[in-house]
Amino acid sequence: MYREETTPVGIFPANAFGLHDMHGNVWEWCLDHWHDSYENAPTDGRAWLLEDTPHFPRLLRGGAWNKDPWTCRSAYRDRDNPSTRNKFIGFRIVCEL
Repeated sequence: MYREETTPVGIFPANAFGLHDMHGNVWEWCLDHWHDSYENAPTDGRAWLLEDTPHFPRLLRGGAWNKDPWTCRSAYRDRDNPSTRNKFIGFRIVCEL
């Protein structure tokens, strides 16, 4: 269903990890810099950053409500300049206990 706007947090069931609204509401900024492939990516969960490149494009995941449905998944990725701001890009706050 195309809702033509963002939706309130938590109206959809949680995924297997207990997280709500992971795909299709807004793009999610990631800390990682953009890379064309996953070759040589870290395997320990840390961000994949390049040295001395603060303005290098950052990774976006999950698609947004204004995109095609096939982009609304965590495996779909895009990139943008870290200074970009619009209603289609957000971020997720993670807290460890």
